[in-house]
Amino acid sequence: MERINDRIKIFEDLIVQCDSADYEGDLFTGVDLGTANIVLSVVDSRNEVIAGASYRSTVVKDGVVVDYIGAVSIVRKLKEALEERIGRPLVKAATAIPPGIVDGSVQTIVNVCEACDFEVVCVVDEPTAAAKVLGIDSGAVVDVGGGTTGISILDKKQVIFSADEPTGGHHMTLVLSGCLKTTYENAELVKLDQSKDKDNFMLIQPVVEKMATITHRFIKDKRVEKIYVVGGACSFSQFEQVFEKVLGLPVIKPYNPMLVTPLGIAYACREEVIH
Repeated sequence: MERINDRIKIFEDLIVQCDSADYEGDLFTGVDLGTANIVLSVVDSRNEVIAGASYRSTVVKDGVVVDYIGAVSIVRKLKEALEERIGRPLVKAATAIPPGIVDGSVQTIVNVCEACDFEVVCVVDEPTAAAKVLGIDSGAVVDVGGGTTGISILDKKQVIFSADEPTGGHHMTLVLSGCLKTTYENAELVKLDQSKDKDNFMLIQPVVEKMATITHRFIKDKRVEKIYVVGGACSFSQFEQVFEKVLGLPVIKPYNPMLVTPLGIAYACREEVIH
């Protein structure tokens, strides 16, 4: 896990520092249209992390593009910034969806990417993309996003089950808003304040327990020995402890879990093109 965390840290640093790394061969882009963040990731032919860019937005809700023009505008700006940083065009891309999204919504997400002059080579579900970064052969990946919790169970690198439930970071913010008697927008800022991590978690713990209960319902009749949690909404320091208590299984959370799925989408793009 240490090597995986180091790679995620490199990706984070490239985003924060608006920098890029040296690359070899072709470049492959991942486009993650999340509920809370739109993230672009770039890897090269060696699967090394080359660059990334992130933008907080509300143009997508639970895998459904609710502001098409806004989504295209954001992705295009991020793409142009990365191309200038790297010094060459980004052409081939993959994108991702939560499990259970209908075909029409999938096509709209593809259309957003194509409107930004990407050639979309594949669409993967989000937990499966995360599994590519985590190097998982078997186990369950729980992707806790802004609006939904997606669950995928893998056996010998194959997805044998996937599901999605409408509980995520949005619901945490609603709880904070009610408890603190403040606006949703201010509650979102409070939620993201790491100095208030423990105080906030005391208030949103019932939401996390619900996520764990949902996960338990889906995996209880399946052979799962380990749980991996990813997604921005599981960033709270005590998140995995609650999951372990409810599920009775080891729960692993990587460094900066919000960046795992976006990076995995770029991995999926490379894998699709090369293989």
